[in-house]
Amino acid sequence: MIAASAKIHPLSVVEDGAVIGENVVIGPFCHVGAKVVLDDEVELLTHVVVTGRTTIGRGTRIFPSAVIGGDPQSIHHAGEETTLTVGERNVIREGVTMNTGTTGGGGKTVVGDGNLFLAYSHIAHDCIVGNGVILSNNVMLAGHVTVEDRAILGGGSAVHQFARVGRHAFVGGLSAVAYDVIPYGMLNGNPGILGGINVVGMSRSGMDKATIHRVRRAFKQIFEGDGSIRANAAAIRDEYFDSEQVLHILDFIAADSDRALSSPNRNKG
Repeated sequence: MIAASAKIHPLSVVEDGAVIGENVVIGPFCHVGAKVVLDDEVELLTHVVVTGRTTIGRGTRIFPSAVIGGDPQSIHHAGEETTLTVGERNVIREGVTMNTGTTGGGGKTVVGDGNLFLAYSHIAHDCIVGNGVILSNNVMLAGHVTVEDRAILGGGSAVHQFARVGRHAFVGGLSAVAYDVIPYGMLNGNPGILGGINVVGMSRSGMDKATIHRVRRAFKQIFEGDGSIRANAAAIRDEYFDSEQVLHILDFIAADSDRALSSPNRNKG
């Protein structure tokens, strides 16, 4: 079904079965698969491929040479029908690739709203990406990675499969994210070392100095205390019952994960 207001260049291919919303613009030399849904006001500039069982949310813009909804790059994938869902108002720049999920990983890759994916960044199968995330050029997310809201990953950084990057975290360019990065954390290097909290990002998001100071204090208690990271985190929960930000960190640490936690001290778990 193609809305009457959609504008599709005659040099593009839209397969029968695709759903094209109101005011969608499809430029020349694009290919849209039969199981694709493009919501209202989506724009494909030129030379864009959207394939698989993929839904692209309202107002998302996709730049040349992006391939969205390709099969997962997994030796375990045997052609099963899985999905990719991309939310609203995303900007997907040149050469970006996003894959559908795998049956073993839940069958879906999910991307939220208002994200910016710079050129040649990659989102692998079964990833979950939140809202307001920035992936800089050539960032690579392996399979089953979770990136929470408003995290920023610098150019050329790579995230190990099953790792988590917490909300408002910052990952420096060319960093290797082998382990989970706590919310509001700042990680740099290869291998990545947690260097503190993302003060600049927190300030830009509107957090006041008192809030940032409490998060910094909690960070020191967690990572510089006498016990293990998880024991230290559990011990301070009552102290920070009224701090939304610190509780984000404590809940993140307490959650089940396939990866260890990034820290300033590699020998402390």
